[in-house]
Amino acid sequence: MSTQFFYHQDCLDHYAGLSHPESPKRLISITKTLSHTDFDRLSRVQSPKAEFDTITLMHDPYYVETIFNSLPISNFKQLDPDTILSPGSGDALLRSVGGICSAVDNVLSGVSNNAFCCMRPPGHHAEYGEAMGFCIFNNIAVAAKYAQKKYGIDKVAVVDFDVHHGNGTQHLFENDPNLFYASTHQYPAYPGTGAISEVGSGNIVNVPLKPGTGSEAFREAYTKTILPKLNTFEPQLLLVSAGFDAHRKDPLCQLNLNSDDFSWVTKHLIEVADNHCQGMLISTLEGGYDLDALASSVAKHVQELLMYG
Repeated sequence: MSTQFFYHQDCLDHYAGLSHPESPKRLISITKTLSHTDFDRLSRVQSPKAEFDTITLMHDPYYVETIFNSLPISNFKQLDPDTILSPGSGDALLRSVGGICSAVDNVLSGVSNNAFCCMRPPGHHAEYGEAMGFCIFNNIAVAAKYAQKKYGIDKVAVVDFDVHHGNGTQHLFENDPNLFYASTHQYPAYPGTGAISEVGSGNIVNVPLKPGTGSEAFREAYTKTILPKLNTFEPQLLLVSAGFDAHRKDPLCQLNLNSDDFSWVTKHLIEVADNHCQGMLISTLEGGYDLDALASSVAKHVQELLMYG
């Protein structure tokens, strides 16, 4: 088996303007880095387009229809102050959901052991019927429900190490005890959710981190809180919202992680997957807006996946 890398050039066509941090340059930076011979063992897969009925596993059908009916012929359509549609957004959205669901297909059928989905736009802020925070469809939440519906997987966990709290994933999961969501994130910060007291039906674990927090406290959040609770949940499939904007060079927040921290957390999540999920782990790109820090952090993340792929 191998580690699969899901990507499609259509994801470059989602465009929010010259000054917007969620830029096609993010994927260009990542794919350039992963073209190095160190990553020759990656099995590269073109992400397919998702079906409408797949997206509506976690989204209001009316909302999904509205998004596609709102795609502009030219210029932009603003969904909120940060979230924008462009003429190429439709195919990018379909590839982003389709990529991670195809990764679910391949990992659960034994084609690969794990996978990284290099897609945009990101998804973890997207709510049932609302776009926000650069996110339009919640790719990882859809994939979790897809695994449950298509493959009969009972217990799916999402771990989110993006610097921003994944409000959308939490809200979509919080009433289903067979879905588990854990997050480290800067607090206070956008979107203002993610307090320790937000526990859902006992399936939500939040570890807010103060601005300026560095490696030691980040790693302690996992070893003392998230990993023990994740092991107690005993997931059958582990999904990762892999945002790399907690890096000290990232312009959008003020945590002080380095690229090695993403290697460390990935290794420990792989160990959980080995113990409970037969190694089945799928990650998908969320944030990360300093291009050099993003590329180096993704490289560390993928190197860990390859060691176990």
